[in-house]
Amino acid sequence: MQLLEAIILGVIQGLTEFLPISSSAHLRIVGEFLPSAQDPGATFTAITQIGTELAVLVYFWKKITRIIGRWFRSFTGSVPRNDPDVRLGWVVIIGTVPIGALGFLFQDVIRDTFRNLWLVAVVLIVFGILLGVADALGRRVRTEKDMTYGHGLTLGFAQALALVPGVSRSGATTTMGLALGYTRPAAAEVAFLLAVPAVFGSGLYELLQALREPGSAVFSLGETAVATAVAFGVGLAVIAFLMQYLKRGSFLPFVLYRLGLGAVLIVLLATGVVQAY
Repeated sequence: MQLLEAIILGVIQGLTEFLPISSSAHLRIVGEFLPSAQDPGATFTAITQIGTELAVLVYFWKKITRIIGRWFRSFTGSVPRNDPDVRLGWVVIIGTVPIGALGFLFQDVIRDTFRNLWLVAVVLIVFGILLGVADALGRRVRTEKDMTYGHGLTLGFAQALALVPGVSRSGATTTMGLALGYTRPAAAEVAFLLAVPAVFGSGLYELLQALREPGSAVFSLGETAVATAVAFGVGLAVIAFLMQYLKRGSFLPFVLYRLGLGAVLIVLLATGVVQAY
């Protein structure tokens, strides 16, 4: 039964990581309705996110290797330092600092206080509204070539908000990207690239912790590994869908979904169907 639950949660992780609806919130909520009726935990969440970030590496492999190659070559002078790919490489590095620092400093709060379902419900609604406003009012004229270091740092702080379940890593970064005037595909793509080092860092840290204290996690390492593999496969399909969808569609369906899920969760909490912790 534990393995089946892990697989279900792996599917949920893959489906929700790249959509701006918060994978951590969905894992937290769905966990309450599985037979074990428990929070899968921050460790499980962080490790399974490695699977979805591997999907990012596969989908954007050519782009990522080009960025890394040109970034290194900029030190030898064979590529101009103002090259868009070099600048995007620096943006990813700069934008990773806030979430890395805040995640390390507030890891105990992230593991406990931030997983309160009342907080998750409110955050789903508030950041859903912010996404809707940014999508409706954003100028959507900038592309990745227009990315600046200042924008990278701003996007990094937006990504750090995703330490709170319900915010959504891709949602917060995309919302800020839209507010800064970037197109929908550009905002989403930068959000995916920006998440790679942060998620791998967090996931590997949690994996090391799980190896040191194997009995502290909800799921065994084997079950978590299966869930991570499932998350990779589902996540790869979702990235392909979303990048095509954003060429013609808006974020409105995701905004409405967030508002509806937040409202339903508040009702469930208020009536005692689910508990906040």
